[in-house]
Amino acid sequence: MRKAIFYKEWIKTRWYLLAATLLMVVMTGYCLLNLHRIIAFRGPVHLWEAMLELDALFVDPLRYLPLLTGLLAAVFQFVPEMQQSRLKLTLHLPYPSGRMIVDMLLYGIVVQSVLYAANWVWIGLSFRAVVARELSLHVCLTALPWYLAGIAAYFLAAWVCLEPTWKRRLLDLLVGAGFLRLFFLSPDPEAYNRFLPLLTLLTLALGLLSLLSVHRFKTGEQD
Repeated sequence: MRKAIFYKEWIKTRWYLLAATLLMVVMTGYCLLNLHRIIAFRGPVHLWEAMLELDALFVDPLRYLPLLTGLLAAVFQFVPEMQQSRLKLTLHLPYPSGRMIVDMLLYGIVVQSVLYAANWVWIGLSFRAVVARELSLHVCLTALPWYLAGIAAYFLAAWVCLEPTWKRRLLDLLVGAGFLRLFFLSPDPEAYNRFLPLLTLLTLALGLLSLLSVHRFKTGEQD
C-alpha cells in the first residue's frame, strides 16, 4: 500500500519537483559561478581573505530557497486533497488513516531531503575544491539550518493545508511563521551550531501536527 501512496504522491508533485530541482540547480550554479569568477579575476588569495576576515559565504542567495521549496512542496501535495475533496475519499480506504497521512508526509520528506542533501553536498564539494576543508565545513554548517527550515516549512504548511477550518488555519499560519523565524534570527555564520540537535528534534516533531488537523477533519470540524 505504501508503494501505491508514494506513486500517487509522485503523480501529484512530479512537475513541482522538476521545477524545484531546476531552481535549486540554477541558484546554486549562479553562486558557484560567482565564486569561480572571483578566483579568476582577483585570485584565490582574495577569496580566502574575504572568507576569513569578512565571513563571506558566497551562498547567501540560497538562504530562503529551501524554505520556499518546502512550503511549495506541501501546497502542491496537500491543497488538491482539500480543494477536490480527495482527503475524505483517501481516509475511507481500507488502510489506517494515521498511517496514510504518515506515509504521505514521509514521501514529501524523503524527496525534499534528497533534494536538499544533494544541493548541500554539491556546495561542500565545490568549496572543498578551492578552499581549505575548515572553510568548506564553515560554509556547510552555516547553510545547514536553511535546509532544516525547508523541512520545518514543509511540515507546517502541510499542517495548515490539512486543517479543515479557516479560522484555525490563520492561527496555524501565525504559529508557523513564528517558528520559522527561529531559523533566521541570526545572520552570523555558524550561529546555530549548538542548537542544531534541538532544532532538528523540534522540526521532526512538527510532523505530528498534521495528524491533529486530520483528526479535526475526521470529527467534522468546520467554519
